[in-house]
Amino acid sequence: MPSKFAGQLTQDWEPVVLRKQTKAKAQDLRDAKAVNQALRTGAPVQTVRKAEAGSNKKAPAPAVSARKLVEAEEAAALGRVGAEVRQAIQKARAEKKMSQAELAKQINERPQVVQEYESGKAVPNQAVLAKMERVLGVKLRGKIIGGAK
Repeated sequence: MPSKFAGQLTQDWEPVVLRKQTKAKAQDLRDAKAVNQALRTGAPVQTVRKAEAGSNKKAPAPAVSARKLVEAEEAAALGRVGAEVRQAIQKARAEKKMSQAELAKQINERPQVVQEYESGKAVPNQAVLAKMERVLGVKLRGKIIGGAK
């Protein structure tokens, strides 16, 4: 077969090196040597000071303290468990001959939670009331909650 190339074919044994062009990493740009080099060569250098950088100060306290919020108007105050709900829990628990700790164990809550509900200090949680309803067999969620009528 005739060759398409006229003349002699030779191989080029010179090595060809391909290198990936590397970009400067952010960490390298923050390095003191890199910043000094950029300043010496006249390259633009941007410095940013973070607010509160290097200070060990806490965030400012909220404008309204928690106590003032509780003592504030009724709309901001949270409703507590009403007397009707407290008495229903106590009565149903006594009929089942359970202690507060036993009831708490059955509803997977701490005994302190049951105590707060029975003393009227708890802020009503529908999930906890539903668990109590199931264990005690009484309706608690339709009753009037103290503070909200």
